[in-house]
Amino acid sequence: MDGIKYAVFTDKSIRLLGKNQYTFNVESGSTRTEIKHWVELFFGVKVIAMNSHRLPGKVKRMGPILGHTMHYRRMIITLQPGYSIPPLRKKRT
Repeated sequence: MDGIKYAVFTDKSIRLLGKNQYTFNVESGSTRTEIKHWVELFFGVKVIAMNSHRLPGKVKRMGPILGHTMHYRRMIITLQPGYSIPPLRKKRT
């Protein structure tokens, strides 16, 4: 899964889980068809719709130097009824 960075859990993305929609941050250069293929292959689900938007990078200051983080892309993926993705959790040690 080269193009998918991680799942996003915000207030909006948690609300969308009830509509069978999942939110992921992905690489900026990835295409919609690549992301759809990776999600279907990795999770074993059927994707019926995908929405995406590009989020701007944030300004970061390191002492006198002003820089910024890279922009990234967020995909909202809608699955067919009857399919779901299990929760993605970090293991705590």
